[in-house]
Amino acid sequence: MSDACGSCSSASTCTTGSCSAKPEKTKAQQASNIKKVIAIMSGKGGVGKSSVTSMLAVSLMRKGYKVGILDADITGPSIPKIFGLKGKANINETGVVPAESQHGIKVMSLNLMVPNEDDPVIWRGSIITQLVQQFWADVIWGELDYLLIDLPPGTGDVPITVMQSLPVSGVVIVTSPQQLAGMIVRKAINMVKKYDAPIFGLIENMAYVSCPHCEDRIEIFGKPQGETEAANNEIPYLGQLPIDPVLATMSDLGKIEDYEAEKFTEIAQRLADIIKTTE
Repeated sequence: MSDACGSCSSASTCTTGSCSAKPEKTKAQQASNIKKVIAIMSGKGGVGKSSVTSMLAVSLMRKGYKVGILDADITGPSIPKIFGLKGKANINETGVVPAESQHGIKVMSLNLMVPNEDDPVIWRGSIITQLVQQFWADVIWGELDYLLIDLPPGTGDVPITVMQSLPVSGVVIVTSPQQLAGMIVRKAINMVKKYDAPIFGLIENMAYVSCPHCEDRIEIFGKPQGETEAANNEIPYLGQLPIDPVLATMSDLGKIEDYEAEKFTEIAQRLADIIKTTE
C-alpha cells in the first residue's frame, strides 16, 4: 500500500478527510467488487442487532443476492457463532480470505482469527478501528451485491470510523420498544445524519411475543414505538419483529440459515426496494 497523503501512513487507513489523491486500492480491493455497503446500527446493546444483521443477510441470500457480513463489533463478535463458523481465516498473497457459511454468505470477524473464541479483546479504540479498516481493505470479499456491517452499539470509535472511511451506501437502524431504547436510538439517527449517510430504514425488534397456546400477541416491553419513531425522524419504517425462542435456539446452534421467518423476508424485500429507489 502506498501513502495517500502526507498526514496518512497508509491509503487504506486515511481518516483525516484531507487526502487530495485517490487512495490506491489494495490487492484485496482490486480482487473485490462490492455494490452496496450497508451499516446495521443500534443506539444501545441488547436489541438483537447481530441477529437482525444475520437474518437480513440470510433473507437477501435467499433472494439470489451475493452477501457478506463484516463483523465490526470487535469486542463482542457473535456473527461466527450464529452461522456455526469456527477456525481461523486463511491468508494468501492477495489478502485475507473470509469464511463462508453453509449457503455461501461471506463472513469476516475477529473470532475467526483468535486461538480461542472465548478470549477477551482488551484493546484501545485506536487498535480496534485499525482492525475494522483492515477488514475492509485487506479482506478478499470478491463479488458482492451487499456487504452488511454489524456495528457495535452506540456512537463511538467504530461507527465514526466506518462513516468516515468506508463507502457506506446507507444505514439500517435497529431498536426495541422500550422508551430508553427509543431515546438512545435517536442519538444514533442524529449521528448518521451528521455524516449525511442515507438511512434506509428502522427495524423494531422484540416488539412482541406470540403466546404458544393461544397465539395472542403479548407486548412484554410495552407498546411498540418503531413506526412512530421512524415517522418523527422522517426515515422509512421497515417493520417489526417478534421475540422468537426458535431463532435464539437456531442462533445458539449455529444454524440460523435453517430458520424460516416470513417477517424477515418482508423486511428484506422492503429494504431492497428502498435501496433501488436511491440508485
